[in-house]
Order: sequence, then structure tokens, then C-alpha cells
Amino acid sequence: MSDMRVTIKDVARCAGVSIATVSNVLNGTGRVSADTISLVQRAIKALDFSPSQAARNLKAKKSRLIAVIVPFAGRGVLHENPFYWELVTAIEAGARSYQLHVLLVGAEPEESFSFVKERHLDGVIVIGASEGTEALARILQLNVPTVFLDSYLSDAALYQVLVDDEWGGCEGTKHLIGLGHRSIALLTGELRPRGVHEARYIGYRKALDEAGIGYRPNLVIEAPPSMEGGSSAAARIAELIGVTAVFATSDVAAIGLMSGLGERGIAVPRDLSVVGFDDLHLGRFASPPLTTVAQDIGGKGREAVRLLLAQMENGRAPSRLERLKVEMKVRRSARRLE
Repeated sequence: MSDMRVTIKDVARCAGVSIATVSNVLNGTGRVSADTISLVQRAIKALDFSPSQAARNLKAKKSRLIAVIVPFAGRGVLHENPFYWELVTAIEAGARSYQLHVLLVGAEPEESFSFVKERHLDGVIVIGASEGTEALARILQLNVPTVFLDSYLSDAALYQVLVDDEWGGCEGTKHLIGLGHRSIALLTGELRPRGVHEARYIGYRKALDEAGIGYRPNLVIEAPPSMEGGSSAAARIAELIGVTAVFATSDVAAIGLMSGLGERGIAVPRDLSVVGFDDLHLGRFASPPLTTVAQDIGGKGREAVRLLLAQMENGRAPSRLERLKVEMKVRRSARRLE
């Protein structure tokens, strides 16, 4: 008899027990004697019965499916910024180790997120949520286990994973100052309040202040955190008089910048030193290899899965905010001034 035709009723009939008894044996519940368990197991083997995991999940109202949501970055962002791919890959690997499956959603700000309920998702991981937005409010109304990455949300009850962006911004700038640079431009994404790029910008200013270097607003260039954004910013940075170094708040923008500078005959690091932030795999193979503030992207993804799973299984996790450390990775895109 093929397992497509075998049902729990067949197993119960073969073993001479009730359907409820077979269910208790399959799920390890109820009081069932050792002899009865043996009878049921022999019937299962004889009939080559495979209980449906999907049916079990439905009964338990568990899908073993989670979503990774990037709802606030606009169309195509996953294609433009390799950072998201590395982070999503890390989340998927962590989820797989717990037998969870991942649904990747590049949602727009007007997204209703109705798919979370429709697909019976067990939880969501949200990248880059913005404080006070309707999209954030709709996510919170879903009332499912949720972890926010790189979001800087003020509600202490929310589960969040961040890296020490301010410290990293400070260290990246200090590295350039230590190489003798005093006129350092900042290439940053949008400086919206309580955002990743703002935190790195604050670190940049802190390093300047500690070194006694006056802050010059005209040295702060905002551009999309993408290779195209960095490349386009090269023209503006090339016009900055006296600038000898650039700290970029993302590797992808730094790599685009180096390409744009090269097109204008400006060599890195001979003419302009560049430091990035993230430590993308791509940066190690840039020309020259990119000096950067390294965050553990894989660790961030795994930590998000850990916090989500704790909520799914226990209703809560031991901590609500995890702030991961960063470190300098010195390569060849920045040089000491003569």
C-alpha cells in the first residue's frame, strides 16, 4: 500500500487501537503503554506510513515559515546593495539550522503585510524600519514574533539587533586622522533621524571633535548607498578643495566612489584615501582592497534568528536589544600622508 493512500485511520485499524491513540504515539502525548506504542510502531512500519508534516503544522498552527522584510528601501534595493544579500543569506542559513524556511519580501511603504496572516507565518525579521511610519505601525499590529535589524526604534519593548554604528563611524574617521588626514569628507546615505547613517555620521563628528578638527558641513555628501550613488558622488567630491580622504558610511558606496574617481583620473589611495563601513565580501576584491569598519554580518543574521526563535518558542527572549561590536579591517585603500 503506497503512503499516498495510507491514513492514520489505516494505522489505527491495523494496530487495533483508536485514532486518538495513534495520534498520541506520533506526537508523544497522552498516556500510552509500551506495548501499545510497539503495536502502533509495527503498524506504521508495515504500512510504510509517513505522517504529513504539513498537517501537523496546520494542527499546531505552525508553518515553520518566517519572512525577511525590507519594506522601506524602494524597488530594486536588493539588487543594488550586496549588503542585503549577505545579511539575508546569513539569516537564511541561521533559520535553516532550526528547520525554518524563509520568505524574502521587498515590500513598498504602502504594503499591508496581509501575507503574514495569509501564509500563517511564525515570525518576521524587518530590516531598516523607520520610526513613526505607517508601515511600522502595520507590522506591529500583526502581533507575531518580530525582530528589527538596523532600525533604531525607541520602543524598549521591541526586539532589535544593531551594530555599534556610532563607535564604528568614530573609529573609521580616527583611522584616517591617524594617517595624517585633516580634511576628511563624509559620503553618507540619507541622514534621517535615528538611522544607521546618522549614527555613523555622529561618530564621524565625534572623531573630528576629539582631534580638534573643525566640522565643515560642505564636506558631508549625501548619496544613495549604492555603487551608482557612490560613483555619482565622485564628481562632487573631486571638487572639494583640499580634501585628502573620504569616510563612506557603506562599503557599496565606497566601492562605487573609487570607480567614479578612477574615471576622473583620481587614484586611490595615491590622490585620495577611502575608508568604508560593513566589510562586504566584495570589498576585499576591490582595486585597491577596501579598508573598512567591519561588522559581523553573519553574526547579525544569526542573532536575529535566535531572538525570533526564542519568541516563537517561549513567548519572549532573554534580552530585547543586542548591539554587536565592529572593528577596523586595514587593507590598501587609505595611505599615510607624506
